[in-house]
Amino acid sequence: MTDSATTRTEREDFQATSDPALLESADRGDATNLLSYQQLYELWERQQWRTQDLDFSQDREDWANFPDDEKFQRMYGLSSFFIGEQKVAEELGPMMRAAPTEEMRIFLCTQIADEARHVAFFNRFYDEVGVLESSNLQDRLVETSAHLNPKFHELFDEMLSSRVDKLARDPGDLETLVEAITLYHMVIEGMLALTGQHFIITYNEDNGTLPGFVEGFNNVARDEHRHVAFGARFLREMAQADTRYAEAIQRTLIESGPAADGVLTPPWYEEGMDLFGVSLEETREFAMKALERRMKVIGLAPVA
Repeated sequence: MTDSATTRTEREDFQATSDPALLESADRGDATNLLSYQQLYELWERQQWRTQDLDFSQDREDWANFPDDEKFQRMYGLSSFFIGEQKVAEELGPMMRAAPTEEMRIFLCTQIADEARHVAFFNRFYDEVGVLESSNLQDRLVETSAHLNPKFHELFDEMLSSRVDKLARDPGDLETLVEAITLYHMVIEGMLALTGQHFIITYNEDNGTLPGFVEGFNNVARDEHRHVAFGARFLREMAQADTRYAEAIQRTLIESGPAADGVLTPPWYEEGMDLFGVSLEETREFAMKALERRMKVIGLAPVA
């Protein structure tokens, strides 16, 4: 990792989330640092930020000076996050209602607020930087969706949505809730979102571009680490409570693997290309290392 990336992951506010992917102790399966649901809620209160405080004036100049092919390539990452944040915000309601304890439900309410703020962050960035032609949120979501690949829709619109729809019909179906949180917190947020954020932020920091976006995206990444920490704690408790939940986690990871890998690969990718300064293989390795650490803490992977 570059110095900027190392400094970011070692920041006190990132470390405060106790996301196992940020902790070397997770290689040994050490789960003693996982926050309780109450502690995660309290951390959310301390880590508030406002999209309206971000200054995108330099970002607008930077974007105008990017070559057209660079703008096109950047749009895949931006679109995946913009559409992804909107989709997961819609899916959290049934998951929150299906959570078995009030402490879990209260934290998931904060996550709904976070995801809505993330959508607002991207919408304001698009608006003030002039990235899209559309002039409102709904039309921007439609316009930017053209940059996604079919695997994105498979993961979000088929795998996640089908489980959330089941929860809406039967909130007491804990096995489906385990599958949904595995998809949402471990795969979509933990493997895909945080991997993309890591390399996109590092690339812009190293090149001195889009400073307002970098500031906001760091806040988004910190939120995601807090969400994933919730998922790790929940899945660890469920895996310890019943082997069928442990099997549901493993089954869901295997089922979603090809689609998740497809989301990491832009539709215009050609063998040997770099993505934000790194190879596709490096991107995959980063995502899998993060998942491995979380699975060790959950208790479903061999420890070092």
